[in-house]
Amino acid sequence: MEIKQSEFITSAVSPNQYPKDERMEFAFVGRSNVGKSSIINSLTNRKSLAKVSSTPGKTRLINFFLINNTFYLVDLPGYGYAKVSKTERQSWGKIIEPYLFKRPQLKRIVLLVDSRHKPTEDDILMYKWIKHYGYEVIVVATKKDKLKKSEISKNEKLIRDTLELSKDEKIMFFSSLSKEGKEELLDVLFI
Repeated sequence: MEIKQSEFITSAVSPNQYPKDERMEFAFVGRSNVGKSSIINSLTNRKSLAKVSSTPGKTRLINFFLINNTFYLVDLPGYGYAKVSKTERQSWGKIIEPYLFKRPQLKRIVLLVDSRHKPTEDDILMYKWIKHYGYEVIVVATKKDKLKKSEISKNEKLIRDTLELSKDEKIMFFSSLSKEGKEELLDVLFI
């Protein structure tokens, strides 16, 4: 799969603001500061298609990006950032849940986890929710460039055990900085 064209279409907080066409959608979900916007920019070869912030929790809307005029990549608000109020965290859930629960165009969900750390309780809950509702999930461990080669298999085991992945479920490692894992993710995402 080669991405030749990408454009921001809209931001939404409720279903009536989602794109009205029937194009397939592939959503990226993960905790704040895991690199959702960075991975979208890396996949599309655009430095600022999705806004990247040094302050976690800045993505507060569902952002739709039209790719090759045929499908959408969807950047969901991050979860689990401790420095926002409980009310604000709940409002993000009210934005994310209707999208994940009632969107027939949604084909796959990419769950991003930080390759350097054990998945959080929020990551575990999100993974279980995705599986419970029968979505295809691709687990991507971000920030691979921050790991030593000797740490990769140990961290893969930690992620696999924490999320209770089966042996046939794959974890992909990705670096937005070096774009390592980009081709593999594009191939798996659009099978």
